[in-house]
Amino acid sequence: MITLSCPLRMSMKMPSSFCHSQFCTSSSNLAGRILAPIMVQALDFSNNFFLGTPIIRNPNYNFHQNEIWVLRRNRQARGMVGGRVTTTANEGIQTDSTTLTSLVSVDPPRGTRDFPPEDMRLRSWLFQHFREVSRLFAFEEIDFPVLESEELFVRKAGEEITQQLYNFEDKGGRRVALRPELTPSLARLVLQKGKSLSLPLKWFAIGQCWRYERMTRGRRREHYQWNMDIIGISGVEAEAELLSAIVTFFTRLGITASDVGIKISNRKVLQAVLARYSIPDESFAAVCVIVDKIEKLPRSEIENELAALQVPSDAIDGILQALTLKSLDDLEDLLGAESGAVAELKQLFALADGYGFSDWLNFDASVVRGLAYYTGTVFEAFDRERKLRAICGGGRYDQLLSTYGGADTPACGFGFGDAVIIELLKERNLMPELGHVVDDVVLALEDHLKAPAAMVAAHLRNAGRVVDLVLETKRLKWVFKHTERLHAKRLVLLGATEWNRGTLRVKDLITREESDVTLDDLLT
Repeated sequence: MITLSCPLRMSMKMPSSFCHSQFCTSSSNLAGRILAPIMVQALDFSNNFFLGTPIIRNPNYNFHQNEIWVLRRNRQARGMVGGRVTTTANEGIQTDSTTLTSLVSVDPPRGTRDFPPEDMRLRSWLFQHFREVSRLFAFEEIDFPVLESEELFVRKAGEEITQQLYNFEDKGGRRVALRPELTPSLARLVLQKGKSLSLPLKWFAIGQCWRYERMTRGRRREHYQWNMDIIGISGVEAEAELLSAIVTFFTRLGITASDVGIKISNRKVLQAVLARYSIPDESFAAVCVIVDKIEKLPRSEIENELAALQVPSDAIDGILQALTLKSLDDLEDLLGAESGAVAELKQLFALADGYGFSDWLNFDASVVRGLAYYTGTVFEAFDRERKLRAICGGGRYDQLLSTYGGADTPACGFGFGDAVIIELLKERNLMPELGHVVDDVVLALEDHLKAPAAMVAAHLRNAGRVVDLVLETKRLKWVFKHTERLHAKRLVLLGATEWNRGTLRVKDLITREESDVTLDDLLT
């Protein structure tokens, strides 16, 4: 083997029969036409070869990440020889013995995920728990388009989410966006149905959301989100019901109050503080968006952003001081017993006692949530070890429907993403073991028994058993390894002798016992 270097400080290993001059000297040969062969390091191929073929890259081509060019040898070619290059319709480059072919990227777009079977099993397991908890609380499932009108999500309060949209103009000239959250779509649906709906509504959805944001642990540019929403209830009884659903979900997964806490506050706390300093109501949403960053940014940056909204320095000090409160008694001392925020929070904690989950709750005045439409109670679940970002969050949004042209309607809900909860389960060693479950593997030992084998498989499937029918003629050694990979419980064999007697050979793969049974007895 020899090593060829290229101008971009990359190299590839070539068999010694590949002459340097063949690649790098003449403008009439392959290298002369593509400047220099550049080794693609993105994919981990043994010895920088793909099926015994060197992988090279065209520096004149605008590549995406992990896009590769593979120099494929013509099957009739006996060796690598020079030759004039002919361009082809498939954008490859051909010589008399080689073809240069462009392959697409093998990675999903940055920040997104594939779901191979093992990951899909985990996702399905998680969604099953989302749906089961929603069913226990008598919620009905809904869904919306992933693609929505851009105006549904563009608001004026400076929320991060409006700068993180995947938005574009479609071929009809309409401004659209991939939904970054589900609540505005819910509001649109409620307005669309109008008076045909009977309140209260208890709806849930599980949908994919898209945000172009900086990726960290538990944060991607796409994620699935479980939302539960109650429309038409003005009291904190609705928030208590939602919080109970969240706690029920955690409990089902083996997560306890020592693992996770839920911080509770009320937007009316901050509203009352702003009123003390005569801050205009139109600044309220923007102030909430800023102070929501209090755990992410230095205090000086928070102060600067508030000052940019023309908030006086004494008001900034008062706001930041109020956000440090951690007990309802201290809040009552600040706002007075007659405060609506204090009354609602006390009632919510009393309801939590009734449900039996008050040990999960912590009052924390710094919780305001970053979305401008919240109007009352706000909450978010957090990892008590502080290793992860917020697990879920939500609150009351009584004025959201009116921003889209409807009437103010009491509403509250939460969003629960699929990414952080998986990280938490990993941290607590609570990840489930979710193997591919197969009850029976059915095999015809001879070709003329394939039709009867299909009949046996159909018979078992009609009875609700999970059956893998071996579709090709395979040796028993392969079949036994196959059953191990599938963790199958039984192997059902159709042999000519047994079938002529009206029986099947069944091997119990757990007890390792074998027996001949009739088709009717196969289900007993």
